[in-house]
Amino acid sequence: MSRRVLILTHPTRPAAVHTAESVASGLRDRGMTPIEESEVDDGDIELAIVLGGDGTILRAAELIRGRETPLVGINLGHVGFLAESEVDRVADVVRRAAERDYVVEERMTLDVTVQRPDSDELHHGWAINEASVEKSERERMIEVAIGIDGRGLSTFGCDGVVLATPTGSTAYAFSAGGPVVWPDVEAMLLTPISAHALFARPLVVGPDSRMSVEILARSYSSAVVWCDGRRRIDAPPGSHIDVVRGAEPVRLARLNLAPFTDRLVGKFNLPVAGWRGGREAP
Repeated sequence: MSRRVLILTHPTRPAAVHTAESVASGLRDRGMTPIEESEVDDGDIELAIVLGGDGTILRAAELIRGRETPLVGINLGHVGFLAESEVDRVADVVRRAAERDYVVEERMTLDVTVQRPDSDELHHGWAINEASVEKSERERMIEVAIGIDGRGLSTFGCDGVVLATPTGSTAYAFSAGGPVVWPDVEAMLLTPISAHALFARPLVVGPDSRMSVEILARSYSSAVVWCDGRRRIDAPPGSHIDVVRGAEPVRLARLNLAPFTDRLVGKFNLPVAGWRGGREAP
């Protein structure tokens, strides 16, 4: 049986296209079959090798959704939190892909439901990093009510609300002032953006909770729900948005099993000079 491997790259970067050709050649040398985006539906896919930043990895996850195919990212972007390797280790990634020398790690996703006031139809979405509820008019804010598990919690005007997974805690939610959550923590996050309120703090809730945002009828602006910044659902005043743990996780092929702390320090270039460490408990 042919071992098909999807290669997905950033289409506008010449360096990425050149690297993709090198990866494809290496896979063929090891008896594997590299495929392109147009061939995704033609059969099983053992692995997806993604060349680019986190945006390209999110696009790959969208392409192979519904399969059990793991992703491995080679970072060609700036931070690349979802990427597992850097571009100077491409040959090692190809070798380990051929030898199946990786561990598959499942990451939580989100399922999103939007109900508009003028219809009983439900609009569905999903996200790996976050679902962001944002104002659609730059000069106006939205009035929202937020709730957890069917109970109202607070009401305020804001520019938006970010509802995120632990994986997304280092993405949009981080920029909005939310906490960094280790990826093995079973939790979801709610972070208001520029809220006009005394109590509008980031929240961390359990994995079985339901986070809700209502766009109040008195809202000054309509809202837009963005799933990973890629898929849009309009939410006019009176809309109700529910976000729960996704039924289908995303699978990442891990080559480096170092602690998340090391990744955090490396990606953000955090200063650790002076850290001596404590004695381990007996």
